[in-house]
Amino acid sequence: MAARNSRPERLAKAGPPSKLRADRLKTRADFLRVQKGVRKVEPSVTLEACPTPNAASQAGHLRIGFTASRKIGGAVERNRAKRRLRAAAAAVLPLSGREGTDYVLVARPGTLSRHFDGLLEDLAAALAAAHLKLHQGGRP
Repeated sequence: MAARNSRPERLAKAGPPSKLRADRLKTRADFLRVQKGVRKVEPSVTLEACPTPNAASQAGHLRIGFTASRKIGGAVERNRAKRRLRAAAAAVLPLSGREGTDYVLVARPGTLSRHFDGLLEDLAAALAAAHLKLHQGGRP
């Protein structure tokens, strides 16, 4: 029981809450729309990004989805890869994500083997490059 009671204290010490809220992409149509946007490939992750449609856009929100194909491995490996991507996104997106943007993180073979710090660096680099390309495309 002591471990459960200490968890909220650890989360409270993590720092101030982010002003951006991450909602999940769940429908196939959303994943296919984001796939047509900007794509940045890093050794451990592929990031796809595009602006959120006006109908789904909310102030202070971004949307994110995660995927891993059978190239990654069996169900156990794919689930582990998605867990690592979710953890990386929780660490990086509140600081580097943009409001009104949809992101899809696609697992690569390096997602499972790369050190977590390297995964965070790859995600941050992909985000910076994707934001630059989105900005060049006319997005503020």
